[in-house]
Amino acid sequence: MLRRLTVKNYAIIRELDMDFGEGFTIITGETGAGKSILVGALGLVLGERADTSVLLSKEEKCVVEADFNIRGYDLEELFEASGVDYDDDAILRREITPAGKSRAFINDTPVTLGIMKELGDRLIDVHSQHQTLLLGTSMFQMRVIDAYAGTSNLFRDYTLVYKKLLAARRDYEAASVGADRAKADYEYYIHQLEELNAASLVKGEQEEMEKEQEMLSNAGEIKEALTSAASALSGDDISGLSLLRMVRGNLTRISGWLPEAGELEKRLEATLVDLNDIAYEVEKLNDRTAVDPGRLEYVTGRLDTIYSLMQKHRCKDLEELLTKHRQIEENIVTLTDIDGVIGVMKKNADDLYREVLRLAGQMSLARRKAAAPLAGEITKMLHVLGMPYAGFQARISNLNEPGSSGLDKADFLFSANRQVEPEELSHVASGGELSRVMLCLKSILASSSGLPAIIFDEIDSGVSGEVASMVGNILADMGKSMQVINITHLPQVASKGTVHYHVYKEESDHSTITRVKLLNNEERVTEIARLLSGSRITDAAIRNARELLKGK
Repeated sequence: MLRRLTVKNYAIIRELDMDFGEGFTIITGETGAGKSILVGALGLVLGERADTSVLLSKEEKCVVEADFNIRGYDLEELFEASGVDYDDDAILRREITPAGKSRAFINDTPVTLGIMKELGDRLIDVHSQHQTLLLGTSMFQMRVIDAYAGTSNLFRDYTLVYKKLLAARRDYEAASVGADRAKADYEYYIHQLEELNAASLVKGEQEEMEKEQEMLSNAGEIKEALTSAASALSGDDISGLSLLRMVRGNLTRISGWLPEAGELEKRLEATLVDLNDIAYEVEKLNDRTAVDPGRLEYVTGRLDTIYSLMQKHRCKDLEELLTKHRQIEENIVTLTDIDGVIGVMKKNADDLYREVLRLAGQMSLARRKAAAPLAGEITKMLHVLGMPYAGFQARISNLNEPGSSGLDKADFLFSANRQVEPEELSHVASGGELSRVMLCLKSILASSSGLPAIIFDEIDSGVSGEVASMVGNILADMGKSMQVINITHLPQVASKGTVHYHVYKEESDHSTITRVKLLNNEERVTEIARLLSGSRITDAAIRNARELLKGK
């Protein structure tokens, strides 16, 4: 149940702190005082979207925090799946910054709005005038029947399978439409693969070929330079090596007389060893180097093939081209059995369709079994609520194909008069009649919803007198099994509450601020008297208020 609501800097609320207890809580106040603003603030921590327009002061952030006791409502699995530590006391907090950034927390753990909304839907049902308008839609009516029939879990299973069916059918249809294109692609890939296979590409060959092409293109100049170098080092005529050998002989001849000459001879000997080796390597390079126009033509042609394939496949180098080659091979493998792939997709869709039909059939049986008892209970309650000749029916009709709600379409039929046949609720019911029907539904479904709390925002609009008293009794009875919070203008309803809050506006020179006060017994008498007689409270209204409170 909701135990505490704290609001800061929201709409016309500067700061507010409310404690809630079990049973039936009443909230009253003059029109425009901010009663419905409380519901809006609570909506933030239940996952509703908001922007900076909710800020009272554009310089400060808005903070709304709700403290729930969730013991015994089997929410541990939801907390675990959401990555939030479970505690019997769950604190939901929402912050809206002046920059418009929204942050959501559960037990101080940051969460997405989706997670916050999922938890909020399991904690409290907020009824508003908008929800009363939804009463006329077939989808809402079907959800009511499912809740009464106990098929809500079955419907969730159905929804999951139905969404999978839609996705499977989309994939199958897309694959079928694209089959001809895929077969054309197959022929194209085969041609590309044959071309690449014929090229027999080898990793790293582009770089090697480019180096060889450069060498072959300059082979004549290279040969000339090597021949000249070999002749200079060890030619038959005067060469570098022969001159150095002569120098070595002269140094050897005088080394006995001049020790320094011996040292120079040793150094020259080492130089001669190196030069002999260089001369040998130059001769080898010269022998290997040949002007080969045929080889140059082959290398150039090979590189032209590589460059052409790289350009065709839009690859920046040979490595990327080889990767493209592998991808084409994989595409061919995939497309080789395109008919088999489409067959598997069709079978998957058919299997899901059969499962959808199975689940839809189970829901249909339960719905049809529950429709008459639900209508009977609502009719009885409408009689109690001052509509003795009202008739209510829950009609379920068949659909040719399963849809988002299964194989059924729901219609609520209503008549306020005995001699008039029931027609679609949204076409014939007034605002007050819709409110009473909705109250009946909420009352009947309260025990089956499993929710800790429910909030009504003027569910009693459009009724008065004895009927209002009956509405109050119904809400009070609901409060015996769950927490009920009701915003009302009716004294007959307000008198039935166990706790009573008064919402009022506090005016100053610069601003209007909403305040909330928990009323004691005497203050309650005054407030109910105000609801009875208006701003000028009479002695008769005071006496009447005391009688209402005494008879609750």
